[in-house]
Amino acid sequence: MEVVVLDTPAQVASLAADTIEDVVRRGADAGAPAVLGLATGSTPLATYVELVRRAQDGRGPSYEGVETFNLDEYVGLPDGHEQSYLATIRRELTDAIGIPPERVHGPDPTVATLPDAGERYEAAIVAAGGIQVQLLGIGSDGHLAFNEPGSSLASLTRIKTLTATTRKDNARFFGSPDAVPRHVLTQGLGTITRAGHLLLLATGEGKADAIAAAVEGPVSASCPASVLQLHPHVSVLLDEAAASRLVRRDHYREVYADKPDWQGL
Repeated sequence: MEVVVLDTPAQVASLAADTIEDVVRRGADAGAPAVLGLATGSTPLATYVELVRRAQDGRGPSYEGVETFNLDEYVGLPDGHEQSYLATIRRELTDAIGIPPERVHGPDPTVATLPDAGERYEAAIVAAGGIQVQLLGIGSDGHLAFNEPGSSLASLTRIKTLTATTRKDNARFFGSPDAVPRHVLTQGLGTITRAGHLLLLATGEGKADAIAAAVEGPVSASCPASVLQLHPHVSVLLDEAAASRLVRRDHYREVYADKPDWQGL
């Protein structure tokens, strides 16, 4: 796990965008378009804004052939609801950088086919060749996607019931907690850790305790993000505030500052 402590949220977004663009360019050069794992929420949004800005300025790579897979999706929203995660990621990123809707994927929340929705999503990811880089945020309680504390570290895509705390956290998008769906489909922790490169972003003091537990605490289902310690290629990009509870913060800074330029993330 490589921990990169940067000065500002803008630097976090810029380095994350650099990393995603590098994967896309390498895929294009190899004749095998990249497969990206995308997350919704407030933290990744700055990275998406940066990617869109570069694409519109003509400085970004071509996204021809790129496929994307979302981490999760609400169950029970009407078709086309603006707060569905598929609609959100298209609105915030993929439409603007030129990835056609048919190559932007999320778990299928159709009620009639929910029993095998997780298996079908797992199969779709495998059929695409697997996710090369998965963008991640972290919840204040250490959750990844909708894998709340207590989730199996080996879990796969499945339906989950949202806790009252999570529904309250997401109420800002719906107007009230009562309007937030009670169920979601989410990639499991086992699904997430199958990606080739995990890119975890966190900014702000509100994420500091969760980051400390995930990076320096024990591997435990009580902090789902701690499973990342077991993955061979994880980059944790933090601003000063999110890194403020890390005991080895100065060590991480020193190691990153002396890293060979050719190594990348």
